[in-house]
Amino acid sequence: MKDIRIGNAPVSFGAFEATGGPLVPAAEDVLAAIAAGGYEGTELGPAGYLGDAGSLGENLARHGLALTGGYVPIAFSEVHDLDELDLVLDLFEAAGALDARPVLADAGPRSGETDWGRLGEGVARAADRARSRGFSPTFHHHAGTRVEGTAEIERLLELTDVPLLLDSGHLALAGGDPVAALRAWRERIDYVHLKDVRAEATEWPLADVWSRGGFCDLGDGMVDLDGFLAELERSAFTGWIVIEQDVLPGDFTGAALAAKRNRQWLASRSL
Repeated sequence: MKDIRIGNAPVSFGAFEATGGPLVPAAEDVLAAIAAGGYEGTELGPAGYLGDAGSLGENLARHGLALTGGYVPIAFSEVHDLDELDLVLDLFEAAGALDARPVLADAGPRSGETDWGRLGEGVARAADRARSRGFSPTFHHHAGTRVEGTAEIERLLELTDVPLLLDSGHLALAGGDPVAALRAWRERIDYVHLKDVRAEATEWPLADVWSRGGFCDLGDGMVDLDGFLAELERSAFTGWIVIEQDVLPGDFTGAALAAKRNRQWLASRSL
């Protein structure tokens, strides 16, 4: 497929918003492993993890990596500010990563009724802020949030004009069909997380999905990844495919090997 770029992310090495402490690997080691694995880019990870405004661009350039985007969780249907979004956009600007995508995601819990009007308004407000600063936002549906499964994603798409980041693993975990979703929502999809998940993980509490290794090597889980890639090709998708294999911190060597295996698996499919 032409005009496709392949990235990875710090979450594949145990560095994401819910982790911390001494087991999280050094950012320099993560960047080196992503580059050595054959990737062209990386997501930001927690704001500041890969470097501050003065060092981020240099750190990325040292490893020949582009910045694909940055995850911004916001409780959209609650009272919220946009400070986290502004921080991520500040880092994009400082690194000269003007094509990086602010990846909006709901941070609200699934308990209780969802106020879809407020959620839609919150997403639109964040999207407007990103656009006013010259960046193109995208929305990431995510397990354990108010926008998780197929019906919720469709509701979000109806309420907003924000493009969609389609995550094959998270949608499968929520009971959705990534191939059918790609076909149905193609006109809104501008970013892809390529991820596999074990079938048995759908029966586990969400915390166990991470602690028990529910996200697995590409091709080892239940997602029809070959069908998904074929549909991507038919749809003439262009942009970033970011491979993610969410893990808890502690086994950096294993995570680096998995990242390399996943890139090799995708290369075997001519990507």
